Amino acid sequence: MAIPTYDNLFNPLLAAIRQLGGSASIPEQERVVAELLSLSEKEVNEIHRGNRTKLSYRLAWARNYLKRYELLENSERGIWSLTPKGLKTSTVDKESVKRTVQAQERSQKKKNDSEESSEPKTIWEDDLLELVKSIAPSAFERLCQRLLRESGFIQVEVTGRSGDGGIDGKGVVRIGGVLSFHVLFQCKRYRGSVSPSVVRDFRGALVGRADKGLILTTGVFSKDARLEAQRDGATPIDLIDGEELMEKLKELRIGVEVKQRVVEEIIIHRSYFDEL
Repeated sequence: MAIPTYDNLFNPLLAAIRQLGGSASIPEQERVVAELLSLSEKEVNEIHRGNRTKLSYRLAWARNYLKRYELLENSERGIWSLTPKGLKTSTVDKESVKRTVQAQERSQKKKNDSEESSEPKTIWEDDLLELVKSIAPSAFERLCQRLLRESGFIQVEVTGRSGDGGIDGKGVVRIGGVLSFHVLFQCKRYRGSVSPSVVRDFRGALVGRADKGLILTTGVFSKDARLEAQRDGATPIDLIDGEELMEKLKELRIGVEVKQRVVEEIIIHRSYFDEL
């Protein structure tokens, strides 16, 4: 089947979050929605624009509408959960949701709100993702280094040596000021899907050298790549895809400013990325 439009994803998304216990990360949402709709691997990885999948793009808009309809809320850590109203709502009428949200938009803006289309216009994540994909590889590595430092890593170094199994850097994570984990990371400025072979090759390079691995990409990870990353008995590898990377930049305010108004406004500081 074709990927449903964003409004036809309202109810599958609500069902997925409910199935996941009332809260879920974005990758968890995408996985369960794909299962509920019986989407094939090819359909799940179908690209919308650049390297963002249609499923990811349309679910982002579904979340946006359901949040403004007061059924969903999200934390600074990127976890989405059902509101008290959402917990009491099993299904919604998509036209009612759209009418309510569009009425909000008309009251909040004075122009350009009368246009209607089958799918909403671009959102800030897409603009930011395109900007990050356009920077030089070395700048992307520095951006990842900054992100990890802001996330609590210490001793973060970018190595980027050729012939080192794709390892771009290393760092240390301290838990509660007591435990330390050595992490090797890889930065992949990808357009498209990261395959399981990339994960396997990276794991082979970090065996005996670190406690964990981390791959950050502007692309997406295939279902098989995610399964390979958490394969039983193998060194665990954490994955951050393009959408999660954009959310982290927003959360940590790296090159991004958030103005809290009636509706959250995201401002991308292009000069930050130009100067990396």
